Amino acid sequence: MENNERGWWHKPQRIIQTNLQVKDTHLIEPRRLARQMKELGATALVFNVGGIYAWYPSEVEGHHVNEYLPQDFDLLKGVVDACHDEGIRFIARLDFSKTDDIVYLKRPGWFVRKQDGQPEIIGAHRPGAWSLLVSTCLNAGYRNEDVAVPVLDEVLSRYDVDAVFFNAPHFLPCWCGICKRKYERLYGVPLPADPAAFASDWPSTCIRDNMDKMYRFIKGKRPEVQMILYYNLYKDNLYDRLETTDLLCTEPQDVLSEGHRKIPEFWKPALSIKLGRSAPGVPAPLGIVHSSPGMEWRHTGLPPAEYRFWLSQIPAHGGSIWHSLTGIPETIGDKRILETVAALNRDVAKVEAYMDGAGTLAQVALLWTANSAAEGWADGLINRQVPFDVLLEEQATPERLARYKALIAPEGLALTEGMAATLAGYAAAGGHVIAEGDAADKPEWRDLLGVRDQGAAGELLSAAYLRFEGADNPLQAGLAETELIALRGAVYYAQPAADTAVLATLVPPFAPLECVGAPPERASLPVIRTDLPLALHRRSGQGGFLYFPFSLSGMLNEFKLGEHYQLLSNAIDLALGEDKLVEVTNYQGLQVTLFERDDYVLVHLVNGAGRRPLATNLPLYDIALKLRLPGRRVAGVQRLIAEDALPFSGVDGAAIVDIPKLEVWECLLVQTEASD
Repeated sequence: MENNERGWWHKPQRIIQTNLQVKDTHLIEPRRLARQMKELGATALVFNVGGIYAWYPSEVEGHHVNEYLPQDFDLLKGVVDACHDEGIRFIARLDFSKTDDIVYLKRPGWFVRKQDGQPEIIGAHRPGAWSLLVSTCLNAGYRNEDVAVPVLDEVLSRYDVDAVFFNAPHFLPCWCGICKRKYERLYGVPLPADPAAFASDWPSTCIRDNMDKMYRFIKGKRPEVQMILYYNLYKDNLYDRLETTDLLCTEPQDVLSEGHRKIPEFWKPALSIKLGRSAPGVPAPLGIVHSSPGMEWRHTGLPPAEYRFWLSQIPAHGGSIWHSLTGIPETIGDKRILETVAALNRDVAKVEAYMDGAGTLAQVALLWTANSAAEGWADGLINRQVPFDVLLEEQATPERLARYKALIAPEGLALTEGMAATLAGYAAAGGHVIAEGDAADKPEWRDLLGVRDQGAAGELLSAAYLRFEGADNPLQAGLAETELIALRGAVYYAQPAADTAVLATLVPPFAPLECVGAPPERASLPVIRTDLPLALHRRSGQGGFLYFPFSLSGMLNEFKLGEHYQLLSNAIDLALGEDKLVEVTNYQGLQVTLFERDDYVLVHLVNGAGRRPLATNLPLYDIALKLRLPGRRVAGVQRLIAEDALPFSGVDGAAIVDIPKLEVWECLLVQTEASD
């Protein structure tokens, strides 16, 4: 299945990064390390090369050479050659974000300056006989022509590296003279003293300018060497990153060391990979997962059940896995880490050839606004097993939207005239737009949503409810036994136009929050029914608009009640109608993705059920999968990871498959053929 004409970077990868400790340098034996990486299933190794420490005899002034390097041979060359002999690609890790304090004393103009002019010092209280590290300025010489570029020149001239990865290329607020002059030149005003007042694109511009120099130098020196650069799910410009790199990577870390109340959302890897896949025509994004439960505990591993679940989301959502370890196998005391890495890589190897070149079959797109509203929708879609893609606003073109049946516009989306016209055309052609919050308060939204300009924003409500209206209400599916569902938050009091159906209304508060519990004798609803809409549906052409004039995403984020998840699911069903491709038994924490290629469909299932951090992987049993593929019929179903066939049956043009047991991750290969 592999197309050997493509570069290696376009093919699925299983990357292992060994974050090296300088005092362990003497333990690195190149041939043994390469064999160990191969046994762990690696297709590429990320190895320390330069920046904070040079892992080779660098001659660049200001480039601190690892004092523990062997004197009788070139360790870096040995590792590069050993990897290539084992068929493993070598990725050079460079980190110019900070350097030794001696360098600062010699070249103070290379470093970050705080508002008071002082440098940013790291590790002042670190135990042991270590020098201080000082943060370098993204716009100054160390990270550009004076050190970074000459180091690149040395590395690319001396060593047969396959790719270069820049660790920590991030922006830090800096008030050095170089930054002040650059800011005033770009924006015509002095650099603000408060970082919150920086121009919104200032951090991204600084990263882009710096990385552009690195990228142009690499391509000018050795065009076949690939460059890898981070993107971020939040506060980043994906297209700025794509201008200056060949491959994108992201770090959805499972940081448990901040405490249970701050545990990362279970969908973080899934959503991070979805964003990376939103950019067309680029290789699959690389998902970096550190093995530790936080950098302060980097010498131990994540709980194996949690670790396996977190890792599995990367390949299941279409990314390539990148394991980040502290040290080499000899120095890793928690051997559970190595067992988990090897096991996951074995499973990935069973699936990756089928995923190579596969495209999404999701029918739903979420406009990613990088706010809590978008997070709430993502949480709801994943927990209700709705396959979806993430799109940035600039990606929502008529051509791109044409493949989706439903488009979600989270609260806070800024709607331009051009976007409004795009959405109108999208609905006319058969798509459904789902909006929420105070969208109808904006003139661009009103005609689309089918509301008059007589609405008004209301106060924050508590002790209020949503009531479904009308018989056979599609939003009430699965909720027929409850008259009311809970509501809290602001409501926009919209006035529906004549052609807009009201599917739910507001039941106003029965009491102020301080006395909702007592006395019960006064708990009667003073108003049991209003005509104030909480769900409006307007048909438009072959599609339409569904509008919740409250924050459904906020309810999901804050309360995670089953009825709000059901309401979201019903909204998706209304939008998809009879065209819905996949239905799966609902389990909270179960993730489902859908891909297709050639004459087969791939269904990934990832099990994250249970209270996190997961202490054990709780198996899910008897998962019913219903798959409808217009114009095709199912010819066979295989579990790629379990390596067996599953029986299936056909009902009303759909294939019904029962997955008897799901431990953590499974990928179903559904073979199809043209229907009669």
